[in-house]
Amino acid sequence: MAPKNSKSEHQDPEYKARSVALKLLARREHSRQELRLKLMQRKLAPDVIDPVLDDYEQEGWLDDARFADVYARQRMDLGYGPLRIESELQQRGVFQRPDCLQATTDQQWAERAIEARRRRFGLSASALEWSDKVRQARFLAQRGYTGEQAERALDAREDAAD
Repeated sequence: MAPKNSKSEHQDPEYKARSVALKLLARREHSRQELRLKLMQRKLAPDVIDPVLDDYEQEGWLDDARFADVYARQRMDLGYGPLRIESELQQRGVFQRPDCLQATTDQQWAERAIEARRRRFGLSASALEWSDKVRQARFLAQRGYTGEQAERALDAREDAAD
């Protein structure tokens, strides 16, 4: 069997799909849906893309569970709450809850909400004005914290945080 020359390899859709997918996976973890979309944006046919992604899943190079765990940990470190993280994962085609989200207790989420509030607004020793409380509650809701977690964060005072 004669080896393919490099020009014909680059024109082969399967070779291109494998090459592009591997380059993308080398940069960061991707969900299967994300990777499929990026390959489709490069005008590759779905009947070429799906077998490549199946192969990469079998090899362990593409793993939605690993992607979800890495993604969730990064978002947690940035101060996002469980609702937002789960929503973002679903937008990326991952509908299973990663272990790191399951292992985090409600108390830990409340502490993360307090820290997010402290970084953005600071904590005061006195009660909040109604307008400040509403603004800070909106911020925590947009970050993906539950109402209960946000309420606990809003009740936190400077002296209780130390």
